[in-house]
Amino acid sequence: MKNVQNIVGLSAAHKPASEAGVDWRHNAVCREEDPELFFPIGNTGPALLQIEEAKAVCRRCPVMERCLHWAMESGQEQGVWGGTDEDERRRMRRRAARKRANT
Repeated sequence: MKNVQNIVGLSAAHKPASEAGVDWRHNAVCREEDPELFFPIGNTGPALLQIEEAKAVCRRCPVMERCLHWAMESGQEQGVWGGTDEDERRRMRRRAARKRANT
């Protein structure tokens, strides 16, 4: 069984020296979960239950906000990240773009 640390790439070898120390992802609750939980197929029917289960894991996580920030900054379009699903992050990106356009 794979785990999420393989998905988010926790290898310090791939990080700048300034970030190679403590990485927020080391504190992520999802590290011990099956990553497939966070990547449901679709967003209707049984996938909705899977999304809610993944979000429940996120709600227990001490780094949920940092995860969401990373997902938004790195353009994660699929999966559940930082307690949000694909549609929620898409709406957040659209709102941010509208806000930038209006300023």
